[in-house]
Amino acid sequence: MIATVLTPLAASVVASIPSPSSSSLSLGPLTFTLYGLMIALGVVAAVEISRRRWEAVGGNGDDIADLAKWGVPAGLIGARIYHLVTDWKSYQGRWIDGFKIWEGGLGIPGGLILGVGVGYLYAKRRGWDVPRLVDCVIPSIPVAQAIGRLGNWFNQEVYGRQSTLPWALEIDAEHRSDFPNDTTFHPTFLYEGLFNLALAYALIRLDRKKILKPGQLLPLWIAGYGFGRFLVESLRSDFASEILGIRVNHWASGIAMVVGLAWFFAMERKADDTDGDAIDEADLDEADLDA
Repeated sequence: MIATVLTPLAASVVASIPSPSSSSLSLGPLTFTLYGLMIALGVVAAVEISRRRWEAVGGNGDDIADLAKWGVPAGLIGARIYHLVTDWKSYQGRWIDGFKIWEGGLGIPGGLILGVGVGYLYAKRRGWDVPRLVDCVIPSIPVAQAIGRLGNWFNQEVYGRQSTLPWALEIDAEHRSDFPNDTTFHPTFLYEGLFNLALAYALIRLDRKKILKPGQLLPLWIAGYGFGRFLVESLRSDFASEILGIRVNHWASGIAMVVGLAWFFAMERKADDTDGDAIDEADLDEADLDA
């Protein structure tokens, strides 16, 4: 009897992932968009993770809050600019909507470039140990990205191609005007979120093993994120600007992989050359002493 009841129930649970019925949260007179709330929670998580990691290596936890005051706004501006540049056609005739960031539309590559860039310059200007700070902060960024991607789930946007997999995502009719006959799609928000969490874990593990040079987590993260985003982008079916018939985000992901790997190996080679020079100088000093 129990098996007869639970079997169809279990089948319905794994048949698809439902989308939230609302994209906002009301608390008394206040209404919050869940997209914005997820972005905010991601920032809070990144700041807290970075603060703990920075304090663990002897840094002042307040430095992270100061860094966030510059890096986070810059990241949001960069993300919005990237989205508008790569998706400007969808705003024709309604340019004012380009400022409505709460409705969604953040291009992560732009946010990462401007946010990390401004944060790097700020830390350097303050005279902090930038390579060590970078190693403390970088693993927190993919965690923030994973949390922020939940905002796409609440908005029922940027989902993938049609899918009938057990974990396919249900999309309401008003959010799939281009696919009137399909109801379930690849949950690209979930794919990217899980990949980012795995990437954060891998970066932390590598950092703990002490096998990387200071600062090398940054190019590794750039290459890793580019790889993951390239795969997820391949599942997208929504409209996107293209260059030579290839989605702009595919170009951006490919460039990130190449730049990240090239930067990583350049840092490796530079470190080896520095170690070699140090050994040569030590040999010369020893020769002078023998003479």
